[in-house]
Amino acid sequence: MSFIRPELQDALLRWREVVAGLALMALGLYWALSNGILFWLGLVLIAISAGLIVIGVQRARFRGQGGGPGVVQVDEGQISYFGPLTGGIVATAEIERLALDPTQMPAHWVLERPGQPPLHIPVTAAGADALFDVFSTLPGLKTSQMLSEMHSASPHPVVIWERTPSRPAGLRLH
Repeated sequence: MSFIRPELQDALLRWREVVAGLALMALGLYWALSNGILFWLGLVLIAISAGLIVIGVQRARFRGQGGGPGVVQVDEGQISYFGPLTGGIVATAEIERLALDPTQMPAHWVLERPGQPPLHIPVTAAGADALFDVFSTLPGLKTSQMLSEMHSASPHPVVIWERTPSRPAGLRLH
């Protein structure tokens, strides 16, 4: 039996890294205001917690509402999606293009690889928040631009990242 409303519990889970970072920052501030070695430990803890808060905000913005179709699993550089109608497995090293398709309901990540049909993964699929870590390892991907595209009201699919650009060098990706 839980004494926390489900909406608050969902919000706390979504923003858990930020909440932990704020708690650590409060402890670091308390220590920094004291004398002795705790002063230096407090400063270190404040720096670490600031990093945790920044990463936590990015992760919270990436997390969807959940409850979407299918399940995503990430294991040793391999993304697996098991959906009610489609599914597939993609190795991270094989991804050639990552796109976000907001025209589908819910919006879908589109992972393209050579010689294979693209894998469409709903952003609300169970476990889709694990894709943040995978996407952030793609060379040259700008996390802040990916997050802003997720929350924009784009009427068409948007290419988030390409291994080999298929556009002229003067055109921007986003």
